[in-house]
Amino acid sequence: MTAQTLLNALEHCGMVEIDGLHAFEFALDEDDNLHIECIDGRAAKHWEFTPTQVAAATFDEDLQSWLIIGYASDTKTTGEHRLVCLGDVVSSSDDEDETDEHA
Repeated sequence: MTAQTLLNALEHCGMVEIDGLHAFEFALDEDDNLHIECIDGRAAKHWEFTPTQVAAATFDEDLQSWLIIGYASDTKTTGEHRLVCLGDVVSSSDDEDETDEHA
């Protein structure tokens, strides 16, 4: 069963794929903006999505992915991106905290 919202899907995945690139680094900041970072070869890539953009993301049943509009730092443009949530959250014995939920 597919999560009803992208935010819910992100809360339960361990990694995302954005525009065909795997990204282990993704998080919500203090303003609930979604940031995704990855390395493509030697180039660092960064995407940023506002809470409104995350809420407006639509799920493509055929491709099992989310379509979201947001900013990409490498192209310095706002456009449509394909996001796939991969893997379940895995508990760890590390002392590091996961991104806190805001009330």
